[in-house]
Amino acid sequence: MVIREGHLGDVPAVLAMFDSAVAWLTARGRTGQWGSEPFSADPARVERVTLWAASGGMRIAEVDGRPAGSVVVGPPVVYVAPAPEPELYVQSLVVDRRFPGRGVGAALLTRARTEAAERGVGLLRVDCYAGDDGRLVRYYESQGFTRAETFHVGDWPGQVLQMRLPSVPVDLNQA
Repeated sequence: MVIREGHLGDVPAVLAMFDSAVAWLTARGRTGQWGSEPFSADPARVERVTLWAASGGMRIAEVDGRPAGSVVVGPPVVYVAPAPEPELYVQSLVVDRRFPGRGVGAALLTRARTEAAERGVGLLRVDCYAGDDGRLVRYYESQGFTRAETFHVGDWPGQVLQMRLPSVPVDLNQA
């Protein structure tokens, strides 16, 4: 697996990842997270993925040269209050359903942790859908995150999770 920086040319692949995840969730009756319509059919979601790709915070995991997952890191999303300390926020994480069980999501979260540590940031946060059986919250807990606060966007229940990281001092003489 290779993880590289994302760019605007990755937008179609990332939309396809979300589309595969939505189809998989819908087939299991789990439409509360992202609904049942493909991301690629929603202009607002296409714009959001495009903005992520242009932000400099998108990373793409490739398996055998094929895009398998994406993470976007940056400031907290608008519906979550910023932390009272420097943080790096996982704005998005998606894994293409063609690559189950290959550790793509875990590898992308490890990359996010590494980037936070390289920036000297001691807090990594993420939010996720907290409805249904809470399976997604438990996934993030299995990756080392702990529950912070809950929130709602309309009827959509969310959970903010956080991970404390050892802060790495930056040597300005090496920069």
